[in-house]
Amino acid sequence: MQDKQKQALGDVRILDLTRVLAGPWCTQTLADMGADVIKIEHPVRGDDTRHWGPPYFRTTDGREASDATYFASTNRNKRSVGVDISSQEGGDLIRALAGQCDVFIENFKVGDLARYGLDYESIRALNPSVVYCSITGYGQTGPYADRPGYDFIFQAEGGLMSITGERDDLAGGGPQKVGIAMADLATGLYASIAILAALNHRRSTDEGQYIDLALLDCVTALASNQGAFHLINDLDPKRWGNAHPALVPYQVFDTADGKIVVAVGNDEQWVRFCKGLGSAELANDPTYSTMSGRIRNREELLPRLQTIMVQLPSAHWLSVLSEAGVPNGRINSYRETFQHPQITHRKMAIEAGSNDADGYVRGIANPINFSVTPIKYSRPPCALGRHTQEVLGDLLGLDEHQIEDLERRGIVRRGEALGANRETT
Repeated sequence: MQDKQKQALGDVRILDLTRVLAGPWCTQTLADMGADVIKIEHPVRGDDTRHWGPPYFRTTDGREASDATYFASTNRNKRSVGVDISSQEGGDLIRALAGQCDVFIENFKVGDLARYGLDYESIRALNPSVVYCSITGYGQTGPYADRPGYDFIFQAEGGLMSITGERDDLAGGGPQKVGIAMADLATGLYASIAILAALNHRRSTDEGQYIDLALLDCVTALASNQGAFHLINDLDPKRWGNAHPALVPYQVFDTADGKIVVAVGNDEQWVRFCKGLGSAELANDPTYSTMSGRIRNREELLPRLQTIMVQLPSAHWLSVLSEAGVPNGRINSYRETFQHPQITHRKMAIEAGSNDADGYVRGIANPINFSVTPIKYSRPPCALGRHTQEVLGDLLGLDEHQIEDLERRGIVRRGEALGANRETT
């Protein structure tokens, strides 16, 4: 096992029975901080997202893995162990590992793990101080608790799609999902926060606890000011596309050769914006001098602004508005994003791995920057069962012959280095 004691979570071990995105996003976040994450996967299928390709990821030296890029995006810094938890012996292995872990996290359907003796009460009986986190679509209780679901469903049911997309009266109007799986990602982050809080509680009390997280709850919590607008005023927020209900101008503008974003957040910035446009007339017009005036008169104001901005290229406006101290930006592709001078300075593109058989895989950095306990990227996303031998040997004392026998009978799986484990599953 690699030395992670100089990382913030270097003394934490996590047994990870999650797959797809919300759970793996949580455990990758904790693994980046040094937690020893043991990812338990079905010995044949593995994590669902291994098969969500093409595209498939490859190492920086050109070896293509048999697993999808989607899987690589959320499974670095983990140890993969292939175990059939539905078998008696497989369940025994999981229970034995759980007895040596601080955290048990799973995202099976409600009640599924009780069939295998891997539910919270069963694990707590073996490890009373365990922090046990369950992630489901709708939570452990309620009329929808037994329903399955994916991110798209929860963006719809949680209200997020109702405020995302262009206005109904404009071309292309209608509800839209966010371009990334926001319900999953938010749930993963909430799960990380909850687990850290529970570990802190346990540090002073030696008391473990159960965490019940639902994707629908988490995406609903993201409503923030929009949800509060409804609860306080009993009104439904509307879709504004790339505009803002309470800030004007705060949107995309066409230029002579493209599009840029401008965000005027207060009246002082409005004056500077008008000077950047070279329009003293707008700056001195009392109709638009306050944010409330600009909101009330947006339909008359915005076409006037657009008429000015479309006359000159994006580079001109980006330069002029930056000099004027008005927030602005290009609409970048991800290729352009990862070439952005600030993004490159902040080292947001990383290589996860080490100088061993698995090599390095490119990925997106964890955005947390510690001054004393830095984030590390010591393991790339690995082949299914890559660490079965290591984990079962080191933690449970099984020798090679015992593990080989378990593998022969389909209870566990041992994997090879990236690029070597290429059989179809």
